[in-house]
Amino acid sequence: MNEIFINYRTGDGEKTAALLRQGLSHRFGPGHAFHASQSIIPGESWPERLLVAVRRSSVLLAVIGPDWMSFRSCLENPEDWVRKEIEEAFTCEVPVVPVLDGRKTSRLSKADLPPTLRRLADLQSIAFESGDTDMCVARISELMADLIPSLNQHATETGTSVPGSVTNSIGAVHGTAVQSRAFSGDVGTVIKGAQGPVHTGNGNIYSHSRHVSGDRHFSGDGMTYFEGDHHGAIQHRFTERDAHEDKGR
Repeated sequence: MNEIFINYRTGDGEKTAALLRQGLSHRFGPGHAFHASQSIIPGESWPERLLVAVRRSSVLLAVIGPDWMSFRSCLENPEDWVRKEIEEAFTCEVPVVPVLDGRKTSRLSKADLPPTLRRLADLQSIAFESGDTDMCVARISELMADLIPSLNQHATETGTSVPGSVTNSIGAVHGTAVQSRAFSGDVGTVIKGAQGPVHTGNGNIYSHSRHVSGDRHFSGDGMTYFEGDHHGAIQHRFTERDAHEDKGR
């Protein structure tokens, strides 16, 4: 199920690897990106699990940070796991995409790589800049969707996020809810079940009032009233209590 294998070295790229796993899981659903620190469960044989995961993957993302070549002595060791994972991908003809992590990371040079990894320098890379991680994750997600069409199908079936779609969820709403992808023309506000008067739009608002003169309304010992269209005055007016208010007590 892990269509995307994230290859990285601890000390150079683990943060970006974690961001990729989170972003790909959000886009396509959990379980589609293999990230060793999260995908291997306690008690599982990790050497076997790593190689099996590479063989079953559709793409390997090789995260290469600014210090990747400083581990040259590790790369020269045939037992180095970063090297072994990439070699396994080459052997199984799993597409490998170098992810250049950070602006200071340059393309790899064949002369700096062991013979079994020199092919890595010929592969088209994709940049990942820490200053705009959301855009970088989105761009890599789009690339994965193009390389592995089944990922989009799974995302659609499970209801996970797909660019261009709009998903809304409403629960426990008492009253009226209105949803729309786009609005045109005038948009009003509908409120049901409110306790007391609610007014939106143009005109004045009155509360528990009676007409006195003009367009002013007052009631009881005093009240607050509003005049004008949104930017009008707010007034306080105090008068004597209406006699009818004490009736029936």
